[in-house]
Amino acid sequence: MEDLGRIHQLIVPLFGHEMTFNLEPIIQSWIVIIGLLIFGYLASRRRSIIPGPVQSIGELFINQLYGLAEDALDKELSRKYAPLITALFLFLLFCNWLGVLPHLGEPTSDLNTTLSLGIMGFVISHYAGIRKKGFKTYLKGYCEPLFFMLPLNIIGELAKVISISFRLFGNIMGGDIIVIVVTYLVFSLVLPPFLTAFFFIFIGAIQAFVFTMLTLVYISVQVN
Repeated sequence: MEDLGRIHQLIVPLFGHEMTFNLEPIIQSWIVIIGLLIFGYLASRRRSIIPGPVQSIGELFINQLYGLAEDALDKELSRKYAPLITALFLFLLFCNWLGVLPHLGEPTSDLNTTLSLGIMGFVISHYAGIRKKGFKTYLKGYCEPLFFMLPLNIIGELAKVISISFRLFGNIMGGDIIVIVVTYLVFSLVLPPFLTAFFFIFIGAIQAFVFTMLTLVYISVQVN
């Protein structure tokens, strides 16, 4: 976390333009993906009626998130979108907890990560709405209650992407800054470990859940 303001970038020239990649969030995201693959493999390797610890944790996440998806959507749609909701929550949870490990940070403290996830949720929710209602009915919904509400409804939908992305980014980045400031003020004594546990574990889990539930609500609003 001491390198919070330092960004290592990879600049790739492409057709006369430069593409800039922030290396830390990319590497950290792949660490999370690999960790999730290992977790999934261990949870499903030896499935049994009496589950082991890893299988129990996996089943707990799946049962709870599938139940929430079924409450927000109908049973048929929940089968389609519950895997996405489960994967999104676990990815965000692992991302937010990655900062506990030495020399690692959270990919979600980079706006590019949260904004890309927000755009993904936006695209999927509107795709689901078009599939469910049909394109004509979908467009008609933007003209309700009156046709001149169309620009405001479009702005409102785009604002959802900004809101959900900046909320997650701000909370994770703000937690990092608070921990760093307090650590330097008290010279790394007793308080920072408790702050670290609070922001990374508790707040990280809450923010992952909020982002996931908002994405689920956006899908539900579009299909209902």
